[in-house]
Amino acid sequence: MTNSLQSTKPIGIFDSGVGGLTVLKALRERLPDESFVYLGDTARLPYGTKSPTSILRYAKQATRHLQQRSIKLLVIACNTASAVALEDLQTELQPLPVIGVVHPGASAAVLARPSGRHLVLATEATVRLGAYGDAIRALDSSASVEELPCELLVALAEEGWTTGGIAEAIVARYLQPFLSGRNEARPASIILGCTHFPILKNTIRRVAGDQVSIVDSAGTTAAVVADLLQLRNLERKDGTRSRVDLLATDGARRFARVGGAFLGEDLSADDVEVVDL
Repeated sequence: MTNSLQSTKPIGIFDSGVGGLTVLKALRERLPDESFVYLGDTARLPYGTKSPTSILRYAKQATRHLQQRSIKLLVIACNTASAVALEDLQTELQPLPVIGVVHPGASAAVLARPSGRHLVLATEATVRLGAYGDAIRALDSSASVEELPCELLVALAEEGWTTGGIAEAIVARYLQPFLSGRNEARPASIILGCTHFPILKNTIRRVAGDQVSIVDSAGTTAAVVADLLQLRNLERKDGTRSRVDLLATDGARRFARVGGAFLGEDLSADDVEVVDL
């Protein structure tokens, strides 16, 4: 198939739920002419507490469904799935390009604070695998990395409790041990190692203070995708109207209600197609 025909295909994105919509939002802003198919595996979220074996199986099932939608590139918009499944999917799906969110996030942190102390807020599985630590140290051997599981932040994001006293108290409970010591022992950057966490960014900023860089991998991932599309001559240039298809494995109404906050626009259950993997 020629690149001109391949370029008209959509970009596929999957996540364990609605958190990856922050990545979709960044991609749409960076690539307004592209079409997208987003799949949230809401029937089996969260991935962060599952075993690597289960996560890999779920990731492969989601990917197979997106391949049936004739995608030209796959974005794993889930930090946990990126940590577990990226290499397997890159090998299995080649020559289809597959991009995860961990390495772009790590690159952004190193660029923002070279040789710095980095604190990664993530899910249990991402922390257990040490994905961000490995990625950061591969880029900057002098960097210091600590990874902190923050499952309650996922629940806050899902409930829409992203500001106010409850959100600040929970964020402070997680961060206080890292912020109460000497200035030189405090993190230079806080990496939002779960796609749910960007909508808590303002609360995290208030608790952490302005001297800490807050790193969100969504924008960096969008930049990586844009560069790869250009490199492989896969940019969509046919002039037709772009579209976004939203898929979920359960709960279209909840997906629309919660997902609208992540995507930054109102959604209804009619905007979401429920699929079976």
